[in-house]
Amino acid sequence: MKLELSKIREVGNLTILARQLVEGFVTGLHKSPYHGFSVEFSEHRLYNTGESTKHIDWKVYAKTDRLYTKRFEEETNLRCLIVIDDSSSMHYPVESKAKIKFSIVAAALLAYLLQKQRDAVGICSFSDQIELMTEQKSTSTHLNKLLSELQNLYDNPSTLKKTQTASILHEIAGKTPRRSLIILFTDMFDSEENLDEIFSGLQHLKHNKHEVLLFHVTDRKTEFNFEFEDRPHEFIDLETGEKIRLQPSEVKDHFRKSAEDFYKNLKLKCAQMKIDLIEADVEISYHEILKAYLIKRSKMH
Repeated sequence: MKLELSKIREVGNLTILARQLVEGFVTGLHKSPYHGFSVEFSEHRLYNTGESTKHIDWKVYAKTDRLYTKRFEEETNLRCLIVIDDSSSMHYPVESKAKIKFSIVAAALLAYLLQKQRDAVGICSFSDQIELMTEQKSTSTHLNKLLSELQNLYDNPSTLKKTQTASILHEIAGKTPRRSLIILFTDMFDSEENLDEIFSGLQHLKHNKHEVLLFHVTDRKTEFNFEFEDRPHEFIDLETGEKIRLQPSEVKDHFRKSAEDFYKNLKLKCAQMKIDLIEADVEISYHEILKAYLIKRSKMH
C-alpha cells in the first residue's frame, strides 16, 4: 500500500493511478487463477441467435467474420454504489490517515473498473450524515466526475466527525430503489451499543434485494495486535476527544481479546446475512480488493 500511495504523490492524480493499476491487474488476470472472471472492456458483445439484427456492427463482421452487436452506455450489466465511511475513526493513524486514503484509492480503482465494464456506478461518503451521494451512471463523463470527487476527498481530509453508521445504512437503503451491489468501506467502529443497529441497517439493504460487499478497513498492526512501543502513551478517541494515558503492555492482552471477540461477532453476523466480508488491512495490495469484487460479481451471475 505504501508504494501505491507514494505513486499518488508522484503523479498527483487518482485517475492516472486507477488506470495504471486496473489495466495492470486486468493484464495479470490471464496469468492467474482468476482468468475465468469476465472483464469486458469492449463496446461490443457477441451476437446471440434470435436477437434483433438492428445493432449488428457489420464493419467488425467484415474484419473478424464474427457477429457483434453494438453496446450503448445505458446497457449496463450491474448497478453499484460505493460507500465510504468518512468519520474521524477512519482518519487513523492521524499522521498518515491511511484508512481513509486506502478506502478512497480502492473506491477509485473499483469505479474505474466498473465503468470500463459498462456498469453503472455511484459513490457515497458519510460520517454522522450523508456528505455526498451521486447518481449511478456508466458514462465516461460520470466516471470523471466520480474520480474528481474522490480526488477532492483524498486531498482535503477533514476530521472531528462522529459516526452514525446505522441510520446512514437505513437512509442509503431508502435512497437506492433499484437493486444494486453496495460496496462498503468502513472500520465498523461505532459505540458498542449501536452494533445491533448497524446490523439492522445492513439487513435493511439485504431486505431491499441489494447485494453487499463489506470491506472492513483496519490498521491491523495497532487496531488488532495493539503493537505500540512499550512506554506510556496518551490515546485519544478521534470522535469524542476523550483521552487516556496508559502503558500498552498492561492492556494488550485484554485489548486483543476484545478485538478478537468483536471480529468474530462481525464475521458471524455477516455470514448469517450472506454479506461478503473482506478484512481489508491497510497494508494489503489493492489487487486483493479488485479480486474480491470480481469474486462477488461472479456469484451474482
